[in-house]
Amino acid sequence: MQSERIEKVLSYLNERGIKHSWYTHDEAPTIEIARTQWRNDGSKHCKNLFFRNHKGNRHYLVVLDCEQDLDIHDLEKRLHQGKLSFASPQRMERYLGLQPGSVSPFGLINDLDNHVHLFLDANLKNYQSLSFHPNDNHATVVISQSEFMRYLGEVGNSYEYIEMY
Repeated sequence: MQSERIEKVLSYLNERGIKHSWYTHDEAPTIEIARTQWRNDGSKHCKNLFFRNHKGNRHYLVVLDCEQDLDIHDLEKRLHQGKLSFASPQRMERYLGLQPGSVSPFGLINDLDNHVHLFLDANLKNYQSLSFHPNDNHATVVISQSEFMRYLGEVGNSYEYIEMY
């Protein structure tokens, strides 16, 4: 049985004709656990981190290659957004409608005010398709670059690709 969160993402994509595939698996709240669940489908699996600025009035979703580590101080310099910290589970629920371990760009469908800014690792452009949790860490959605760009256009949040490492 799929969760309401998965159903919401799949419905959103299907209603807009955004092509994708998806599969279920055991719970995968971390990259280490997820590696044991992912299919060898040729997509680039992504790490998704949710931050807030020092004042707590700006929130950022950062997406990068799951094989890369990220130093938060280096990220602060690259993003030019001041001091960053991980957003609390309460903020994650408020702005993305998500819980820790299930963060992905699909959470932006819950951000009706387009408050969250998305930063994407520029290296992700080098892959034909990307993989993300559909707001629930019991499944994975695989989406091509072109369909992902269509999704970002539909959801309406601001985003930009940057060099992260």
